Amino acid sequence: MKQPPSSQTDASTTLLPPVISAAAGPAQAGDAALRAQLFDVCHMGLALRAVLGVQILLSLGIALQASDLQQWLWQLASASFVSMTAVLAWLVLVCAGKHLLARLGSAGQWLVLAALGALCASLAWRLLNAAAGEVGSLFRFVAVALSGAAVASSLWLWLRSRQRWQRPAAAMAQLVELQSRIRPHFLFNTLNSAIVLVQLDPQRAEKVLEDLSELFRVALSENGAAVSLDEEIELARRYLEIEQIRFGDRLRVQWRLDPTAGAVRVPPLMLQPLVENAVRHGVEPNDEGGEIEVLTRRRGGQVEVRVSNTVGQGPSRPGHGLALDNVRERLLLMHDVAAQFELHAAPGRYVVKILLPLQS
Repeated sequence: MKQPPSSQTDASTTLLPPVISAAAGPAQAGDAALRAQLFDVCHMGLALRAVLGVQILLSLGIALQASDLQQWLWQLASASFVSMTAVLAWLVLVCAGKHLLARLGSAGQWLVLAALGALCASLAWRLLNAAAGEVGSLFRFVAVALSGAAVASSLWLWLRSRQRWQRPAAAMAQLVELQSRIRPHFLFNTLNSAIVLVQLDPQRAEKVLEDLSELFRVALSENGAAVSLDEEIELARRYLEIEQIRFGDRLRVQWRLDPTAGAVRVPPLMLQPLVENAVRHGVEPNDEGGEIEVLTRRRGGQVEVRVSNTVGQGPSRPGHGLALDNVRERLLLMHDVAAQFELHAAPGRYVVKILLPLQS
């Protein structure tokens, strides 16, 4: 039987403490991370949607009072400079102060964000007047400031709604993963392997139980905030080491990891469902086993994560695609259009490819 690769674990780790720490850990830490994630607006896709949404509303408002197309275009040009400058400045300030904003209550967040919107709109309007050599009226100044506060309030409500959409997806991920963890055959096979190893190799049996404990700890913990890719890699290693006990030489794993890509932020439980699918459909149904390759690499401003497995001739149990759909949805909610999720079925091989923004 092939010896699974050892992973770095604390010598004091036992089966019970991880479960206790997950259950007794303060929920405030997870809530604070979720609140900070609400204001993580420095994504290209999110900023683009915010700017386009404001521009569409602005163009419709100007069209209501413009007398003809020429006047509409002229007024829209100057108003667009103010709105785009103000919105982009507001997004940058909100992203920079996301941790401070997360400490405030809803009323405090609204007041601060509305004030920032009024400030950004007023400064952008002053900049336009300075470039044109004009001095605007006090009435127009107040109107621009109030409009900036109103737009900022609308964007805040949109961000809150967007976060509420994300929480059900994270809850669904926990449910799917928890169900896969407690599948009777998986739990039985793992415990049976540990029982056999108790007599032959007690240290290795303890390692199997530690890996199983860590998998359950993550599945049962509050997984609202993002984690690093390195953490996901470690969790996938633990899962594959457990499966290595059962499949032996039939399970061949190749890791091609870029150390510069490990800090990128990803949704929790992103990688483990992918390697589990690879085991279930690429290794388990084939008598000769199969090969799984996990690759990470940095490509400019992006990080590529690729999980591929060989596909044999044996019949594979058809899946429902829930795990893949859930991973795709959570990537969209976390990174918007900056992330890509692709599936490729080549002859003899199945590939899942994910592209993530390096800055998130």
